[in-house]
Amino acid sequence: MSSYSPEKRSTTGIPIKKDAFVVIVKTEWNSSIVDELENGCVKVLKEYGIQHTVIAVPGAFEIPYSIKRYWEMKQVDKSMNPDAFIALGCVLRGDTPHFDYVCKAVTDGILHLNLQLPLPTVFGVLTVDNNQQAMERIGGKHGHKGEEAAITALKMIAFDQSIKIVN
Repeated sequence: MSSYSPEKRSTTGIPIKKDAFVVIVKTEWNSSIVDELENGCVKVLKEYGIQHTVIAVPGAFEIPYSIKRYWEMKQVDKSMNPDAFIALGCVLRGDTPHFDYVCKAVTDGILHLNLQLPLPTVFGVLTVDNNQQAMERIGGKHGHKGEEAAITALKMIAFDQSIKIVN
């Protein structure tokens, strides 16, 4: 069951930017989990009438590069400039330190994007020990992290709108 019902969302007081556009960047790895994150994310964006697009990348390590590159290309072609990015992925712990390296790289990469780009990048990457923990985060006892990522993006878009200086 989803952690956010439409009734709860409608009482959050999020002022929705009518022409907002969100880019979801998701990984191909662990697709059964990531597809559910995407479904929850898209569900919320559609409920609020937010335009979006989805871009698939091979793995979590490639998320920061792909977001930065997309932003750079949209500075040349101004059509559908995003108001936020949402990074979706799932990194499962294995028997080697690879998990630690990938988790640190994607976390640091998204942090750098938030500090460098003039729009938010929402962290929707699950970093879990096993499939059970992942399932608990796509509609289980820990809510739905895809839905939560979309709500966070909406709140950050609203935040950006609230601090823009009016000339």
